[in-house]
Amino acid sequence: MTIREEMEQREHVLLSPYAAFSDQSAGRDRPEAPCDIRPVYQRDRDRILHSRSFRRLKNKTQVFLTPKGDHYRTRMSHTLEVSQNARTIAKALHLNEALVEAIALGHDLGHAPFGHVGEYILNRLCEGGFRHNEQSVRIVEKLEKHGKGLNLTKEVRDGILNHQMSSTPMTLEGRIVRLSDKIAYINHDVDDAIRAGILCEEDIPAKFREVLGNSVRMRLNTLIHNIVTNSMGKNEIRMSEETEQAMKGLRQFMFEHLYHNPVAKGEENKAKELLERLFCYYMEHLEQMPQQFTDMITDGEKQDRVVCDYIAGMTDQYAIAKFNEYFVPAPWQV
Repeated sequence: MTIREEMEQREHVLLSPYAAFSDQSAGRDRPEAPCDIRPVYQRDRDRILHSRSFRRLKNKTQVFLTPKGDHYRTRMSHTLEVSQNARTIAKALHLNEALVEAIALGHDLGHAPFGHVGEYILNRLCEGGFRHNEQSVRIVEKLEKHGKGLNLTKEVRDGILNHQMSSTPMTLEGRIVRLSDKIAYINHDVDDAIRAGILCEEDIPAKFREVLGNSVRMRLNTLIHNIVTNSMGKNEIRMSEETEQAMKGLRQFMFEHLYHNPVAKGEENKAKELLERLFCYYMEHLEQMPQQFTDMITDGEKQDRVVCDYIAGMTDQYAIAKFNEYFVPAPWQV
């Protein structure tokens, strides 16, 4: 018996009957020989962690565009906080930690540069639209490893695709990540907004603080404990009605006072213009993209979709550098 098989057997002893067991996975699109050490979801987690798309998250916007301070969240730190929240909940509920970690680490791979403003502009420019959750799946299925993709299991790809609240993942582990994503960004964005001087703790309506707590730490603690308490021993992941409504109310407060705040979003129009100019440029100069992307067009992919693929994969800094290269005159050098 291999180490992997021993670990798979242990799952059936230690995990909840509602867990996604590694040896019962729906599998991969391309069959592979199993690893002798790692169950399938752990293997998926490792593939995401070692991917180029994951490494680029460290230089992609979370809320504040290209922040100068060292302590503002990026898409990478957001992803890690989602993963930590999800693993804490999964461990307490005796669900599959490796699966929640794989989904969490991969859920935002498809985000464009400059955060949601990048998603908005690419969705407007691309004929088929652009949504970051769908792009995350496209990355792991097609774009990574020079067109080969990561060949992840169905459960991981489903959790990545359906991590938004309008969707329902097929596993409890995916539903944990869906909630953990909201818990993470609501709380760490409050923290960043306070650091930036845009909000202070007392700005948060008292009715939300009374339910959730009077600090970021207390609110995280309340939300995670509430999910665990209300989901223990059940084939569902849920909060109490009071806590869920308070979290939704705090989220709405953040949209009104941060996500649409002109101070925090003051550079967004520049980012929109930059990405639109890059999109138009590459549509007319396909040869400026790496060969992997031009080959995709040769193989029948729509041109605007491939241009979106290339731009969406850029970090904030790389997009700015390419804009400067194409549109800003360089000083004369003798």
